[in-house]
Amino acid sequence: MLRNSSASIRKHASGSAHKRAPAVSRFDKRPALTPSPQRLPGIDALKALACMLIVWHHLAFYGPMSDVVQTAAPRLISWLYDYGRMAVQVFLVVGGFLAAAALASLQMDKPARPGQLILRRYRRLALPLVVAVIICVAVAAVVRPWFAHPSVPEAPGLWQLVAHVFFLQDLVGQEALSAGLWYVAIDFQLFVISVCLFTWVPKQWQRWTVLVLAAASLLVFNRHAGLDATALYFFGSYALGMMAWWASRSPRPVWWLLAIAVMGGVALALDFRGRLAVAMVVAIALVWLQPGRWTALQAPWLQQLGQISYSVFLIHFPVCLLVNALVSHVWPAQLLPNALGMLAAFVLSLLAGKALYVGVESRRWTRIAKP
Repeated sequence: MLRNSSASIRKHASGSAHKRAPAVSRFDKRPALTPSPQRLPGIDALKALACMLIVWHHLAFYGPMSDVVQTAAPRLISWLYDYGRMAVQVFLVVGGFLAAAALASLQMDKPARPGQLILRRYRRLALPLVVAVIICVAVAAVVRPWFAHPSVPEAPGLWQLVAHVFFLQDLVGQEALSAGLWYVAIDFQLFVISVCLFTWVPKQWQRWTVLVLAAASLLVFNRHAGLDATALYFFGSYALGMMAWWASRSPRPVWWLLAIAVMGGVALALDFRGRLAVAMVVAIALVWLQPGRWTALQAPWLQQLGQISYSVFLIHFPVCLLVNALVSHVWPAQLLPNALGMLAAFVLSLLAGKALYVGVESRRWTRIAKP
């Protein structure tokens, strides 16, 4: 079983428990990892940085390698444990930004078909996730007999697997089979809400509806930990990303920037949450992440890592679990092997993420206009 229950892992990552290009042919064996002209390099860079921080957060959160390294670097491990989780806010805000962009383009081209949009989003999220869960279940089965550690998931039941396939595990009280899967479920819920809103609400009221729902999330729902299995808890950060998109395309962006600052500022004054402060900074930064700006974030390796970040996010836990098991079995208390093991787990997670992207996520059956 994981060190914490799925709910506590989700709460730790969200902060609610803390007071404490062209489509690739299906026959193409080597899809390019270079960004298309339609991709914003700044977006990919932010996703890359957040992805790396999440991997290191989970390396610190789950032992036993981090338990050994903590004896020599307690501040570093504690910082990654406590604050690395805030990188989730980058994904939430960027998700809202890209959802607003996708839905706006659909509105201009043709009326949106909510069922089709939701099914496409589900297909893109679910297929790589299913592969990652299968790998995680297999790794756990291999290490479970000789690696007695709370981070090892129990053998799953049929209902538990079905719940994961449909992103329902937290809503129906099933134990998570891998770290971070709660976020995929929340991302899907947020997208479904956005599609329904932009499809059924009259156009002149859509943005006002987003603002009202965002205010309710930031001022009410996000302050109740019991709601953190639902999109209501996270919609405020997602909506900040939407507002950032509207600001970046507005002739008068100052009004949307003011809305972000006022809404976020009131929420922080009412109940200061560090994760919300991070979301505000990311939202404001996104307004300026246009092509030609922030050239430091356009390094090819950052863009490529941002492109495969979802696959890395999905696959890193079983990789880290396997390395933890091997290193702790051979060198249970030696500092250098455990420190090198954490570094190896990080590098192998990136390589495994690239393999999952090339083999599954980038295939034609999962590629859609990414919201």
